[in-house]
Amino acid sequence: MRYTFPKSQRLCGQIRIKSLYADGRKFVAWPLRVTYMRKEESACMSADDTEVLVWAPKSLFRHAVDRNRLRRLMREAWRLQQHNLNGSYVLAFNYMDKSMQPFEVVSRAVTKAINKLNSLSE
Repeated sequence: MRYTFPKSQRLCGQIRIKSLYADGRKFVAWPLRVTYMRKEESACMSADDTEVLVWAPKSLFRHAVDRNRLRRLMREAWRLQQHNLNGSYVLAFNYMDKSMQPFEVVSRAVTKAINKLNSLSE
């Protein structure tokens, strides 16, 4: 099993991101807000087809180093736990807390989000 986060799994493109936020559903796994949309089912899809966007708001963290650190924490938590997700999704993880949490808290939130997505897909 490879624990990687390649470019093909990163959500990019302004139209696709706007579409996710306009049509996607949301839930909170504190300190993250997860916006998700299930991808259309097809025979060639695998778990690697999930695309992820991580975001830390400038309004909460004025310094770029803080935002970059939070994005690194969220990407690392996703990278280590993505193999637990069943199905293909377009996901956005938005950091909501006003203080910077340690990696364990962010990792627990990503685990909770994956478990919730798995329970919704059943």
